[in-house]
Amino acid sequence: MLIDTYGRVATDLRVSLTDRCNLRCTYCMPEEGLQWLAKPDLLTDDEIVRLIDIAVRMLGIEEVRFTGGEPLLRPGLVGIVERVAALTPRPQTSLTTNGIGLKRTAAALKAAGLDRVNVSLDTLRPDVFKTLTRRDRHKDVIEGLEAAHEAGLTPVKINSVLMPGLNDDEAPDLLAWAIEHGYEQRFIEQMPLDAQHGWKREGMVTAGDILTSLRTRFDLTPEGADERGSAPAERWLVDGGPHRVGVIASVTRPFCAACDRTRLTADGQIRTCLFATEETDLCAALRSGAPDEEIARIWRLAMWGKKAGAGLDDPSFVQPDRPMSAIGG
Repeated sequence: MLIDTYGRVATDLRVSLTDRCNLRCTYCMPEEGLQWLAKPDLLTDDEIVRLIDIAVRMLGIEEVRFTGGEPLLRPGLVGIVERVAALTPRPQTSLTTNGIGLKRTAAALKAAGLDRVNVSLDTLRPDVFKTLTRRDRHKDVIEGLEAAHEAGLTPVKINSVLMPGLNDDEAPDLLAWAIEHGYEQRFIEQMPLDAQHGWKREGMVTAGDILTSLRTRFDLTPEGADERGSAPAERWLVDGGPHRVGVIASVTRPFCAACDRTRLTADGQIRTCLFATEETDLCAALRSGAPDEEIARIWRLAMWGKKAGAGLDDPSFVQPDRPMSAIGG
């Protein structure tokens, strides 16, 4: 079991498979990209599967989410998914992706055992997409969403970040489009995980702003805390249901008290929080020949030291030195 001093138990593992990405989203990284991790520093496929096996078999992990950077850039992704889906007990598996390449890989990922996907799509306007991501790939994302739905990687969830002056007027249109196509829409407050440290609390589109915008077109009924559990998204029934919309208010409505996540970076570090400023090295233990029991002990000790919360509204908050592309969303 992975438990901390506040009584929270981690059952959800986020695994970053690569720090690389084929987009350059303005809220994540600079246009020229970043200094990528050297290949020898990355965990191998076998190392990733071994660590996930330890987490599932010895530490109580029930769900594994593959992230990046962009996980579809990982050459061995399908094989990793297949091996993880074969573990005992079998964890639920999901993938967070920008959708580029999903048209080509969705069917193979489903056959390998992937359960569902989250796809980032911040706008329905190709020109705004190009401005936000610095790439002209909007059509590829739309086709990737369609392929995921057809392959049965459901529910297909769309993650959208709204930026002032760019797409902050699109919340109702995005929700209407998601409902029309059978996707589940989620909005995420912009978080301070950009490599250029340009995030400003006073300039972000808040959960309150998003809900106000949605209510100009839809009737929203809160789903309630019992239904939410430890999920990061607060959810509302849209026009009485059955469709739902979620809002992840990491900044203005932190959900740290119910957090059930632990994170493994692409280079084998354990992060107890997306906003953590400290990491615990599992890669070194792995490569020095440590047995599974020792790796599990190190992991438990790291989680025991997890802090109470991110404190994003605290003036003393220190932004992590790794961008989101390096630690997984």
